[in-house]
Amino acid sequence: MPPQGERASSRGDAQALASIEELGAQLGRMKGAGAKLVQLLSVLAFQRDRSQGALGALPPGAAPVAFDRVRRVVEHELDASVRELFSDFEEEPFALSSLGQVHRARTDDGTQVAVKVQHPGVAEAIEADLRNLGLVGPILQRLAPGVDARALLAEVRELMSDELDCELEAQHQRRLERRFRGHPHILVARAHTDLSTRRVLVTDYVEGLGAQEISQLPDAERDRVGELLFRFYFGLAWRDGMVAGDPHVDNCLLCADGRVCLLDFALLRDVDPDHVEGERGVMGAIADGDAQGVHDGLSRLSYLPDPDAVDPDALLEHLAAAGEWLLAPGFRRLGPEDVDRTVELGYPPRSPWFAQMRRMSLPAPTLLLRRMELQVLSVLGDLGAGADWGALAGEHHAAATVSTALGREDRDFFARRAR
Repeated sequence: MPPQGERASSRGDAQALASIEELGAQLGRMKGAGAKLVQLLSVLAFQRDRSQGALGALPPGAAPVAFDRVRRVVEHELDASVRELFSDFEEEPFALSSLGQVHRARTDDGTQVAVKVQHPGVAEAIEADLRNLGLVGPILQRLAPGVDARALLAEVRELMSDELDCELEAQHQRRLERRFRGHPHILVARAHTDLSTRRVLVTDYVEGLGAQEISQLPDAERDRVGELLFRFYFGLAWRDGMVAGDPHVDNCLLCADGRVCLLDFALLRDVDPDHVEGERGVMGAIADGDAQGVHDGLSRLSYLPDPDAVDPDALLEHLAAAGEWLLAPGFRRLGPEDVDRTVELGYPPRSPWFAQMRRMSLPAPTLLLRRMELQVLSVLGDLGAGADWGALAGEHHAAATVSTALGREDRDFFARRAR
């Protein structure tokens, strides 16, 4: 018979697994927000679904909203007829998501644009679900007792509200477009803020190869795209203190001039500089095998509500396994199996450190940061991209020498911008 402590731990794990099933069932009943909530809460109960989360190719079986309804949304939001607003407007969308669809159009000055229009009624359905989000609070608390469920759900509500606001997304996109204007490798499409409202987003239309076409390119070209994606998302977080929360394989295009165009900035968060520095220190301690340094750093960052309840050596072992792809030296070509292995080792509910994770917290402002890390890995795995990811990460957490030509050009660009 196992000792009493082990029996208690097993009962706790079983109850937590039951809570995950209950959480999934509760979110499944939310017809408007359920899928998005599953994505945002995936760091607490991971479910990998390749079919959700991007304005890319039309999902199988999905049907666009009739153009008459789309036109009414555009005209109501912009207080003018489509003919007055655009010299041409294609009725068939070229992209579709659960929140809206995207049409190609042309402005009066001849600029080709992409017009994202929120589906009629979707905001109201999601807002109704968010009013009931408190129902999952007790479930989250049972699943992760160390987490402040109320603060986490407040962050989720705010993120979901942001994602419904196309005018805010236009502001995010304008901010990033200005930050990367003239970059040798990255393109962020210009947002037309005068034509963007809460339910309509208008940006420059960008031609390029999509995810499926990129995945068929030779290794060297996929590796280049993968490195640029890594440098964009992690550079934003580690260099600029900004988290773009929706990395997805269908949110990038490879342009004819070699630049990678990034799409979808509804979810953008600033991270406190002191927190970024603290995270950098923890990452360095993991790389150095410094168990006490990891423990102390996470305590200061509020990941350990009861530090004495978490063993430093076990904590290091867990985080080293979860972040192994960011730490291991040498070239590695990532694939879906690397994503699956990382999820199995590092994330609920299958991680061997699941019981320990339940004693940890997830500070609400870091929810999008943790999601970004996992989503970037997923994108790189989907593309089959290869690089020395440990060397790329080390440029930030260890102030290591820039390891590639692309990195030196990226560094020089931002050095010029800082003058």
